Amino acid sequence: MRRSRSADRFGQFVILVGLVICVHVAQAHDSRPAYLEINETAPAHYNVLWRTPLNAGMRLPVVLKFPEGVDNVTEPAVRELPDSLVEHRIIQVKGGLAGKRIDFVGLQATITDVLARVRLLDGNESTALVHPSQAWMEVAKSRGLWSVASSYTRLGIEHIGFGIDHLLFVLALLIITNGTVRLLKTVTAFTVAHSITLALATLGFVHVPSRPVEATIALSIVFVALEIIRRREGRNGIASRAPWIVAFTFGLLHGFGFAGALSEVGLPQNHIPAALFFFNLGVEIGQVAFIAVVVTLIGLVRRFPLRLPRWAELIPPYAIGSIAMFWVVQRVAAF
Repeated sequence: MRRSRSADRFGQFVILVGLVICVHVAQAHDSRPAYLEINETAPAHYNVLWRTPLNAGMRLPVVLKFPEGVDNVTEPAVRELPDSLVEHRIIQVKGGLAGKRIDFVGLQATITDVLARVRLLDGNESTALVHPSQAWMEVAKSRGLWSVASSYTRLGIEHIGFGIDHLLFVLALLIITNGTVRLLKTVTAFTVAHSITLALATLGFVHVPSRPVEATIALSIVFVALEIIRRREGRNGIASRAPWIVAFTFGLLHGFGFAGALSEVGLPQNHIPAALFFFNLGVEIGQVAFIAVVVTLIGLVRRFPLRLPRWAELIPPYAIGSIAMFWVVQRVAAF
């Protein structure tokens, strides 16, 4: 039985589409990203590594184009590897590369990306993935003092705002502390303590494993919650008699927790003291804001003559302690 012409044409069309797909898949499989690495070794002097992949022995048709004012200190030295060509050279850039544009001429005609990494002398690092649709990159400028101040202050506020364990500890201290003067002493002791260990850990003078620290922070919340319950039963412990001592002691641990979060972001090498100071300032701003909100809510509640059963006073410490104990078990299990 003979097939119709339309069936034959459809079969040819399917074969053609399949071949096109195979070609594209093969091209996508064979394409490997190019790689550019620039390290500033002296003011306005840079080591450049430029690797371009080989496809069937053919070099990727992309040319690295630096901005005006770039001179070669050493001529490009090219080494051929089985799958790529690697070029090394040292360049000198008038005014430095920061804020200037590097073009990848010919990248638009390929399906290849370029992974670019730049490290400046002041420690500022940047990484960019350059696509054929935008075949250029701009070298990031070093961060100024005001930029560091704003970003690290915001980072500190965000960390304390999302650090529920730290806030629960502060809340427990607020519940167990009576009087404005005692509260100020307690908050100040907590601030001084975590500022000390935050600085020591971030600057590398002290190193403490993060998982035991996080578990102990949760345990500190359980301790204060138990002290609140003991106080309701008429037994005053050290947290009731001298909450500032407890705040300072456990504040040292909380400082290590803050340092762990800061280490994930890193510090700009040219503004380490400023970044550390403003991160800590952000933590304090967030902490004071939280205390202000809690104190305001307590003041509003006291305006209403509510008659609650005596056992209702135990709800906050039991809730705080239960959550913290769950964290203890969870964090110890993660060791």
